[in-house]
Order: sequence, then structure tokens, then C-alpha cells
Amino acid sequence: MLNNFILLQAASGGDTAAGGGMTSLIMIVLLIVIFYFFMIRPQSQKQKKINEFRKGLEKGDKVMTAGGIYGKIREVKENTIILEITKGVEITIDKNSVYQSAQDVAETGADPAQNNK
Repeated sequence: MLNNFILLQAASGGDTAAGGGMTSLIMIVLLIVIFYFFMIRPQSQKQKKINEFRKGLEKGDKVMTAGGIYGKIREVKENTIILEITKGVEITIDKNSVYQSAQDVAETGADPAQNNK
């Protein structure tokens, strides 16, 4: 009796399972599209903006390192910069650990990364 019941459910559910599969596929695609526009795309735009800022670094720019050290650029090399923390104190750091100074943005009201466009 139980075997007949299972076979009858499988036979009658075949048509609805195909329609349900299509709905599931549409939902998955919709989820991927939403995930792209709310997470992946904004992050890639932010990373592109940071890379443009790093390419446009010049002597005299105020920056902040990944470690939270604020300073002024004294020299820009290919992969490193020399950062003056205070008078007479300079450090060499990798370009990839440099970010725009929040203090500079507050003082000028402008985003140097936006000016490079």
C-alpha cells in the first residue's frame, strides 16, 4: 500500500516539479543579480578608486598608512613612497599601504581620487 502511494505521488508530481524547477532557477538568477549590484560592483568601484588615488600620488600629498600613521609624501618611487611623519622623521612604506587622509578630505572638502578622473 505504501509503495503504491509513493509511486502515485511521483507520477502526479512530475509536471509540477518541472514548473517548480524553473521558478527556483529564476530565483537563483535574481539572487545572483542582486548580490552583484549590492556587493560585488560597489566593492570593485571602491578598489578602482583607491588604485587611481595611488597612481596619482605626488610629493606634498597628505596620506594615511594602513597602520594609521598620518604624514606628508616627500618622494614617490615605483613601489614605495617616503613619508614624512614630522620634521626630520621619514619612513619608507609600500604604496599599497597608503590611503587618502581623512584629515585632508575634511580640510579641503574634496576627494583627490575624484580629481584624477
